[in-house]
Amino acid sequence: MSNLTLILLAAGSSSRFELGVKKQWLRVGNEPLWQLVANRCEKTGYFEKIIIASSPEDIEFMKLYSDFTFVEGGATRQESLKNALKEVDTEHILVSDIARSCISNDFLQRIISRRGESDCIVPYLNVTDTIVYDDKTIDRERVKRVQTPQLSLTSALTSALMQEEEFTDESSAIVANGGKREFILGEEDAHKITRIADLKELSCLKPPSDDTLSGTGFDVHAFDDKGEMYLGGVKIESDYGFKAHSDGDVAIHALIDALLGAAGMGDIGMMFPDSDDAYRGVDSKELLKVVVTKLRNFGFVIINVDITVAAQKPRIGAYKTAMRKTLSTILCIDAQRVNIKATTTEKLGFIGRGEGVGVIANANLKYFDWTKI
Repeated sequence: MSNLTLILLAAGSSSRFELGVKKQWLRVGNEPLWQLVANRCEKTGYFEKIIIASSPEDIEFMKLYSDFTFVEGGATRQESLKNALKEVDTEHILVSDIARSCISNDFLQRIISRRGESDCIVPYLNVTDTIVYDDKTIDRERVKRVQTPQLSLTSALTSALMQEEEFTDESSAIVANGGKREFILGEEDAHKITRIADLKELSCLKPPSDDTLSGTGFDVHAFDDKGEMYLGGVKIESDYGFKAHSDGDVAIHALIDALLGAAGMGDIGMMFPDSDDAYRGVDSKELLKVVVTKLRNFGFVIINVDITVAAQKPRIGAYKTAMRKTLSTILCIDAQRVNIKATTTEKLGFIGRGEGVGVIANANLKYFDWTKI
């Protein structure tokens, strides 16, 4: 066995990325960035275990992609690392960031080959520009640009992170705790993705696949003789409403399922369970907004949606345009890409008897194309 564990940190919010898309969810082909990095590292055969620290809102979706060990990250890089260390049972540990996506096998070998020589092996780059600190020019030969991955003795890193002070890398924590570090020359291709412009520095990343991802949704709600009726985000003039935990907007519920289905993200009941009082009587448009934001964060773009409302009553012809405008605004697409159709069941079944409404929705997504930024 290698007696070496890899921790990949992917719990960041990408606040400096300024795209709405989390950088760990940018697609390379069909793979999200975090999976691409983890798979490449796994193929080296260097690691006994690979642990990925992820944000709470991402972790369940990540688990659908692979069988790596996932742990919830914290509010800071250091908290995420401490959580991941609880799953480590090897003598040494390599810590890297998903944002360093183009690390070469040679680079990994050079770091791992120094195992046992110090408490922490740290790659660095030289500084070529003049450096001024506190209005004084300092000797750039004494300045290092520290990179990851860093190889640490697990016991040394675990002890070092018990300190209350926050550190931006493992070696700084270890040195502050009395440990030793050794530097090795890093590589320019291990450039870290922090801002949009950084993507252009990484030649190893291929464009996202141009696949179209389709999903369908189906929902029904029975009528209730009280309450207000909402369909497609629009209030329908009616003396009855829907029996439902939320506002009962069956069209939006079917649409949410279609969107989640296209993204492979489960269904509305998983995301907004009707056992949760937080969603009692909730405006379904607010639920749709949450889903649209999550899709964007996870690297999806909505192409179009098509909704079929099956109802003997109420008649919705006069509301179709308002539905299209309302939904297109939430979905951030043109109104022409939101199609609303109405049909009856020729008085057959519960719909035909005027007991409720059924809706079928279809949604098409594509991956966010970061190459066109």
